[in-house]
Amino acid sequence: MTDPAHPALHPDRLFPAEPTTRAIARRLYAEVRALPIISPHGHTDPRWFAANEPFSDPAALLLTPDHYVIRMLYSQGVPLEALGVEPNGERHTPPAPETIWRTFAAHYHLFRGTPTRLWLDWVLTEVFGVDGPLTSANAAQTYERICEQLATPAFRPRALFERFGIEVLATTESPLDSLEHHAAIRASGWPGRVISAYRPDPVVDPETPGFIAHLERLGALAGTDPFSWRGYLAAHRARRAFFASFGATSTDHGHPTARTADLGERDAEALFERVVRTVRSGELSGADAETFRAQMLTEMARMSLEDGLVMQIHPGAWRNHNTPLYRRFGANMGADIPMPTDYVAALHPLLNRFGNERALTIIVFTLDESSYSRELAPLAGHYPALRLGPAWWFHDSPEGLLRFRQQTTETAGFYNTVGFNDDTRAFFSIPARHDAARRIDCAFLARLVAEHRLPENEALHVAHDLAYRLPKQAYRL
Repeated sequence: MTDPAHPALHPDRLFPAEPTTRAIARRLYAEVRALPIISPHGHTDPRWFAANEPFSDPAALLLTPDHYVIRMLYSQGVPLEALGVEPNGERHTPPAPETIWRTFAAHYHLFRGTPTRLWLDWVLTEVFGVDGPLTSANAAQTYERICEQLATPAFRPRALFERFGIEVLATTESPLDSLEHHAAIRASGWPGRVISAYRPDPVVDPETPGFIAHLERLGALAGTDPFSWRGYLAAHRARRAFFASFGATSTDHGHPTARTADLGERDAEALFERVVRTVRSGELSGADAETFRAQMLTEMARMSLEDGLVMQIHPGAWRNHNTPLYRRFGANMGADIPMPTDYVAALHPLLNRFGNERALTIIVFTLDESSYSRELAPLAGHYPALRLGPAWWFHDSPEGLLRFRQQTTETAGFYNTVGFNDDTRAFFSIPARHDAARRIDCAFLARLVAEHRLPENEALHVAHDLAYRLPKQAYRL
């Protein structure tokens, strides 16, 4: 795709201002900008690609599901109901999509300087051909233009998947998911590669509402006794194999902390039995819940060594921090907050057991940037099993991506990282995010070249590896 004459999409955006370094960044970027997109971890809906039906309207597509948009508008006093978010169990007539869009356009200035603005400008301009930034004055015209295009075959999910240059896209489902949409995609004969990732949190975290019912469902799907320790582990192995049969190459674990444990079998069995008993009685202790989650990370690593699934750990978020908002609207309403996270001590039991296994890949992410140079880069720069995931969530931004490279490269290098993954629900933002990441990586590499720390031909190899080869290799794609 080419950059139109649009002030929000200057061809040198995110490149260094210094002319010599900027020229190097331009050359590097020109060689990697059109590489296929590897999207190995995210949360898009596989139903879109199974049904391949038109997207409904601009508000439901671009605004309501995007917590980056929701949290900013809510912070400035816009009620969630005005954005189409439905309160739980309340009678509520949502605004018309056009009204939601006008509300968004009236507040578009709030996103100045944010990565959300960067992505949305890219989508509006590159995908929908909108001229000029979104304003209250052009809101209605922009809405109609997008609606008209969404009604055409070229804007169906599969056509956009191909237009965006996506080679492979991973969604994320729980062990209780039937993967029916993945089955439908496979049966359709469409060649687009959409795979799943195994996210066992609902049956690993005993503090999850409905945990016992989830175990019952897990056992029914796997044909095992989910309330015996061996049966419970066997159920995971069975469901992991089921996911792998639909192309899954990874697991994902969103724990509050990175803590791991390495209990003996009898102690682990006793802990499991106590957790089940106290969850049923309503007397589960926080200490037991945390120890069980910690033990299950080690068990999942053991299973990954057996079945080859890459293991991802996404710790360090205080979920649903705004309790009244969570109770009224449910999860994912923008009230998740990063926390300080320990890795050296927390990961030691797991790494002490499996960190030297070359056949195992554990990708660790963080929301605590202070841990990059102090903990994560030294760990990944030593243990063969460990790799660093890219800047994630709140730090998936130009500054965050650059800080990641600055703080990890000198210790872990480029090749103990896994390139970029977008980790998004917002399908239309995927190419925008990858474009931003490629620009930032080329800007970082250009500085190394300009300072005579890396030859330009080697920088080009690195740029290609970060954009394409490393994520394919790390996720075994």
